[in-house]
Amino acid sequence: MLYQFASSSDYNPEPELARIQCWLTAVNSADDQVNPPDLGVMEPNIKKVKHGRYVLIPDGPTTHGHGTHTLANVWKQYLVQLLQESAH
Repeated sequence: MLYQFASSSDYNPEPELARIQCWLTAVNSADDQVNPPDLGVMEPNIKKVKHGRYVLIPDGPTTHGHGTHTLANVWKQYLVQLLQESAH
């Protein structure tokens, strides 16, 4: 776990975001302690991605902090929407 946190501490995708051409949906949960939405990083940066969208799932009984990313039932609807949009 320490390696995972340390290895991502200096990662910065921001300078290259405008180069992303594919459809992209970034999903986060309000209770994510690793990528806390309170930092306000996603809102301005997702606008740099041509087909980018940001979804913030409210904190609730189905979210489990950073572990929410492994719970497909929480974010499945956004994946289905992404696949439908990108097919056109």
